Amino acid sequence: MTTTEIKTNDRTFTEATTVRPNMTTTTTTAATATTPRLNFAKAAPKAFRAVIGLDAAAREGLDPALVELVQIRASHLNRCAYCLHMHTTDARKAGESEERLHMVALWQEADHFFTAREQSALALTDAVTRIGDAGVPDEVYDRAAAHFTQEELAHLLALIFTINTWNRIALSTAKRAGTDER
Repeated sequence: MTTTEIKTNDRTFTEATTVRPNMTTTTTTAATATTPRLNFAKAAPKAFRAVIGLDAAAREGLDPALVELVQIRASHLNRCAYCLHMHTTDARKAGESEERLHMVALWQEADHFFTAREQSALALTDAVTRIGDAGVPDEVYDRAAAHFTQEELAHLLALIFTINTWNRIALSTAKRAGTDER
């Protein structure tokens, strides 16, 4: 496999080429911008405040540790380094263990690190975040519904919607990990 960096004005693309007998595959990864593209909060303040309002409302009644686990998991799935850095930092400040933080990415294989309630929330996070793959299977929804009241479940869903929105804002505007700009 060979890799090549392709630079544009403010972004670098990495291209990997694999050559096998009778087959050549080229994959170009998403661009990593060296400078942010847009300050979304300044450019669309009403929309930004609306997302902040949804985020605040979604958290109501949910355990703060669970909130961070869900946000970390969705950020893993969406490959949002900016949000992943922010939420792992917040989780550490709130007393979350390094051991559990390392296991969130592979929670299904390390389910003994998480309660049944947390596992159901993580499974729902996976399904909603990857909704285009298979929707939200009944068994995933039913598992979460067994661990959360209807009100909690609605808030959990709103939290998952919100972190997916934040991930998309951060990725689309090229937020850089480690530059917590709340």
